[in-house]
Amino acid sequence: MAYAPVQLPAPEPVRAQDLVRAQEMSFAQESPAVSEAAHIPAMSVAPAPSVGSAPFAPSVVPGPSFAPVSPVDAAVPTTAGMVMGGGDTSGSGYDMKAAKALAFARAQIGRPCVWGAAGPGSYDCAGLTRAAWMVAGVALPRTARDQATATTAIPLTDIRVGDLIFFYGDVSHVGLYIGDSMMIHAPSPGAYIREESIFYAGQAAIHSAARPA
Repeated sequence: MAYAPVQLPAPEPVRAQDLVRAQEMSFAQESPAVSEAAHIPAMSVAPAPSVGSAPFAPSVVPGPSFAPVSPVDAAVPTTAGMVMGGGDTSGSGYDMKAAKALAFARAQIGRPCVWGAAGPGSYDCAGLTRAAWMVAGVALPRTARDQATATTAIPLTDIRVGDLIFFYGDVSHVGLYIGDSMMIHAPSPGAYIREESIFYAGQAAIHSAARPA
């Protein structure tokens, strides 16, 4: 049995206005996530500072402990309540004598301290200062107490290189001042002649100071 062919209607031509309407409908059905993202405000990013621009403000404000240290003034006390002298005697007769005494004392550093010794291989405290100033042409007594009595007492505010500095209430120890709160002395029997702070026994141990010439 033979079938008659089915006749399909010819497709209608697509019109331009139909294409525009289809595109508008697809935009209207856009995904909610995309639609919401379109309304997220853009983040503003501050530009990075360029080289040579003003420095960043510090995140931590320095406290008083970070204040710059001022140079030490010659009149500032080396310890509470004590001001050390720092006057210049360069070129004076005393300065030249003190230089000789100091050079001799430095040459004895490392020699042993022996009770009652006055050189040349060992010294006690007064024996050292006596020998040092003898080189400079100044004769001193043998003991620390007698040296304090025979020399010119000076205030600690006027102490200079070469001066004698005495210790303890009984004036039983003496050293040769070399500046910057230091001295050369023979500390005690069994020790060695050395440079040491005049505060080695504490400020209270300092009795007085005197100038030999």
